[in-house]
Amino acid sequence: MKELTIGIDIGGTNTKYGIVDRDGNVVFQGSISTTEYEEFKDYFGGLAAALRKATATISFAHKLIGVGVGAANGNYYKGTIERATNLPWKGIIPLADMFREEFDIPAIVTNDANAAAVGEMVYGSAKGMKDFVVITLGTGLGSGFVCNGHLLNGKHGIAGEVGHTSVNPAGRFCNCGKRGCLETYVSATGIKRTVYKLLADHLEPSELRGISFDNLTTKMITEAAVRGDVVALAAFEYTGRILGMKLAETVVHTDPEAIFLFGGLSLAGDLIFKPTIKHMEANLMPLFRGKVKVLPSGLQNQAAPILGASSLVWNYLDNKQLKEEVY
Repeated sequence: MKELTIGIDIGGTNTKYGIVDRDGNVVFQGSISTTEYEEFKDYFGGLAAALRKATATISFAHKLIGVGVGAANGNYYKGTIERATNLPWKGIIPLADMFREEFDIPAIVTNDANAAAVGEMVYGSAKGMKDFVVITLGTGLGSGFVCNGHLLNGKHGIAGEVGHTSVNPAGRFCNCGKRGCLETYVSATGIKRTVYKLLADHLEPSELRGISFDNLTTKMITEAAVRGDVVALAAFEYTGRILGMKLAETVVHTDPEAIFLFGGLSLAGDLIFKPTIKHMEANLMPLFRGKVKVLPSGLQNQAAPILGASSLVWNYLDNKQLKEEVY
C-alpha cells in the first residue's frame, strides 16, 4: 500500500491541491477558486469535496498519511491562518483542526513561503543544504528560513516575514497596515507600481504606457525589457537594487549558504538576478562577500506549491520518527 500526502496551496485567487507520493510524483492535481466563497465553512466544504473526489480517482492501493497546507499568515504551531490580508476571510481560522476532523489524518499548516522552503529542501535544489533562505516573489514577497536543517518557525510560529521589513517608513502603502514594506516594491504587484512611477517620471517612449494597471503583468514587463524598453529595464534595475540591499541585511542574521528566488518575478531570469546579486554584494558586510549564492528555485513548475505543501508532512513525520528513535 503506497503512502500518499495531500498538498494544498491557498492563494489569494485560486487554491491548488494535489496528491503526492514520497518521491515527489504528483498523482493528481486540481484547483478551486479561493474567492467565490464568502464564508470559510463553505470554502472548506468545497475543498474537502474536491479532495474526496480526487482520492477516488486513484486506482492503486494507497493510504493518506497527512495533509500539508501553505497559506499566507499560516501559523505552524497553532495550525491556523491568522488575519491574512490577501484572503477573503478575516480573523483566525483553525484549519489544521478542521482537516483532522474531516479526514482523521495529521495536518500541518504554515505560510506559503515556509512550505516552499521545505519543498526546496525535500525535492528541489536545496537537497543536502542545511542553511538557506527561500524568497517567494508573487503577489507579495514571502520568505522561509532553514537553519541547521530545520525550518525556522519562531516563538509564535510566524517567523520569516521579510516582505514586511521596511524599505521606507513613509513609502508605499501596504495591505498589512504599514507603509514602505519590502513587498510593496519587490513583488509582482510591486514592480507594477514601480513601472507606473517610472512612466510618470520618464519622458522616453515605452510600450507599457498604453496598458492599464489592472491589465499589466510581470510577463509583459519582462518581454518589454527583453526588447530594450527603457522603463521596463529601469523597473528591473530598481527592483533588483532594493531586493539586493534587503538580502544583504538578511544574510547577516542566519549566514545562509544560498538564497533561492521562487515565483513569477524570478522567471525574469538575469533581468532580476543580475541587479539583485550586484546590489547584494555591494551592500554585504565584507565578511560575507562572495560566500552566499543567489539561485533560482529548483521547483519552478505548476506543481511547485503542491510539492512544497505536501513536503511539510514528510518533514513532520521524519522529524517525529527521529525524536522517537532518540528517546
